[in-house]
Amino acid sequence: MRLLKIFLAVVFAWVFIFVPAQVSAETTTVILVRHGQTSYNVKNQLQGFLDIPLNENGIKQAKLLAKSLKDYPIDVFISSPLSRAYVTTETVAKTHGMTIAYTDDRLREINFGDLSGLTVEERTEKFPKEVKLWAESPSLVTFPNGENLRDLQYRGRAALEDAVAKYPGKTIFIGAHSRLNTAIICSVLGIDLEKFWQVPQSNTCVNVLKCKDGVWEVVTINSVSHLGKLIM
Repeated sequence: MRLLKIFLAVVFAWVFIFVPAQVSAETTTVILVRHGQTSYNVKNQLQGFLDIPLNENGIKQAKLLAKSLKDYPIDVFISSPLSRAYVTTETVAKTHGMTIAYTDDRLREINFGDLSGLTVEERTEKFPKEVKLWAESPSLVTFPNGENLRDLQYRGRAALEDAVAKYPGKTIFIGAHSRLNTAIICSVLGIDLEKFWQVPQSNTCVNVLKCKDGVWEVVTINSVSHLGKLIM
């Protein structure tokens, strides 16, 4: 009887300690992607919250991205509600015979406020202080009637963590935007936002992030190999 009690105690200990540990040790993979090119990208106009559609080249880029990921197992697709990110994500989802699970407003691009839609010349003339600060110390800028990088990073990281909590152990495709993606990557890597410009994001670039037991690993940053390009 005593041996039986000891045996049962060991079994229960294994169940309550080791099994949950194995479950919590699931690795979740996030494929974080920037949208394809738009006419505003070509003209270097600030898009932010503006809903600017993909241009012809952007649609082509999205199709090349979808082709490159066609045989890669993806469990769920999530997108920013802005059409340039939504169409990019939808194009990839269709090659998997899937649809977008949901859109998340927190995945929108940074809100440039009064600078939205302005060209380089226009914003330099109207908002010289913000333009200079954005180039030299981006973390210190709060755009008039818009937001700052810390606001962006907070909502982007929250959206990321919620997705991982909702789909643990899965592979999640997230279609979003350049500044949003950079803010998330900086957060995951513990990089200060002062170094924001050191993490570039090209159109339809692929970033691969993995999360296990709350610990993040960045596997790939800004890959555009599907476009036939090598970033040096």
